[in-house]
Amino acid sequence: MEKVAIIELNESALKLSVFKVSGSKYNLVLSQSQFFALGEEIYRDELLSPQTKNKILGVLKVYRKMIERFNVEKIFAVASNIMTQARNYRGFIDEIYNNTGISFSILSDEEHIKYLFNSVVNSIDNAKGVFVYVGGFSSYIVKYNRRTILDSAVIPFGTFNACENEDVDLDKLVTSLKKKIANCGFVIDEEETTKFVGIGSSFISMGKISKKIERYPLDVDNNYLISNETICKTFDFIKGLELDKIKKIKGISNENADKLAIGFAIIKAISEVLSISELDISTANLTNGVLGLNVIAVAQERLNDLLSNSLDNYYEFNNDEFSINQSVHNLAVILFKQLKVMHKLPRFYVKPLRIASFMYDSGKSINTENYSKHGLEKIIYSDLKGVTHRELLIAGFICVCQNLDEFSLNEWIKYKDILSDEDLDAVRKLGVIVKLAVNLNASRNAVIKDVVCDILGDSIIMKTIVEGDASFEISEGMNVAVDYKKVYKKSLQII
Repeated sequence: MEKVAIIELNESALKLSVFKVSGSKYNLVLSQSQFFALGEEIYRDELLSPQTKNKILGVLKVYRKMIERFNVEKIFAVASNIMTQARNYRGFIDEIYNNTGISFSILSDEEHIKYLFNSVVNSIDNAKGVFVYVGGFSSYIVKYNRRTILDSAVIPFGTFNACENEDVDLDKLVTSLKKKIANCGFVIDEEETTKFVGIGSSFISMGKISKKIERYPLDVDNNYLISNETICKTFDFIKGLELDKIKKIKGISNENADKLAIGFAIIKAISEVLSISELDISTANLTNGVLGLNVIAVAQERLNDLLSNSLDNYYEFNNDEFSINQSVHNLAVILFKQLKVMHKLPRFYVKPLRIASFMYDSGKSINTENYSKHGLEKIIYSDLKGVTHRELLIAGFICVCQNLDEFSLNEWIKYKDILSDEDLDAVRKLGVIVKLAVNLNASRNAVIKDVVCDILGDSIIMKTIVEGDASFEISEGMNVAVDYKKVYKKSLQII
């Protein structure tokens, strides 16, 4: 396992991220960010002032010490191409290297798109589509299929330079921006269904605000689906607010508040030009793209199954020598297949079951004795990729239902607009399956390799295929018989 540091200098901030990396698996262990109005200064003066240079250099010296303290083996430092508009940028890049040993690469639009694309396809389970990025001084529209970029367009404006007038009429600005976007030459094939993904701080902020407007119950940014109607509603809401009120919105940083309305105007303009009916908001970012292409690119094919990789990530950094997560997961999937005639659930529920069984004990980080109760929150905020919000919630409640007495209908009702009555039936049935899979691994020796189920009247006979003595596992498995009878209405016998 190695430690990797990524430093990003963009139009508004200097950021440091430190990761632990093992093959295709990685874990963020440090995130630091300092605000600098770099883009505004360069755009206005075409120079980096001595004061700004000294402040950035001072922070980078601190970053360097932090990197050394973490015993980082590799450093990747990238800077936005807004830097090239400063006449003295070359000297500053040299000064940084001479004082810290950190060598910055200035990204072209093509390189920036490449990194963002890598992050997008590793954040949302969507092999084919179009992603839209709204930046500070330029925005991108990129069409892709699988892991190949098919077409891209660079729109020469972002939140900093789309409008010079602070008191602009935002509706007129949208009309003006639409004309410029239409001239960029990007074409959507109207004959095929296109899935759209939105990335960048403007989309994240729009998602946060729209969730408040829509009273959306889940505070998860990645894979939040937003309709064109909600985009318009959120734009209309923000354009009527003064800056002081925007700054008070929870989750919106003060540094970005003055650019928020402009960012939303750009999003609205792009969505209307491209006829976007709905899009997924992704937390994909430049840092994860740099990590993906420079460090874990050798495992890129592995990342095609985003959920499997996310679960592997969780296991890599949360397991110990006694962990049985993989065995519980494997047995739970077998039980789902064997009991299909009993639970009668469609294949949709396999993914939530996989998550819940693999993370069955994730709540132990909160409370070891009563871990199932805390599994819901751990799974929801685990940052799993390749999974919808509904699937996350179902997985969390399955984890809770390992102990049926812990299930709270009041908690369930909070998410009634996302979940269905069928889901309510499913989490109880699948919770019993996960509990059974855990108990059938009670000795933590993976003695039971397979099961075969036979239904005889009001009973189900579960025959175990074992390697070794499985008497302890069978005894523990029979402790689930009461819950099984309660949910499945049949007696359970394990042999």
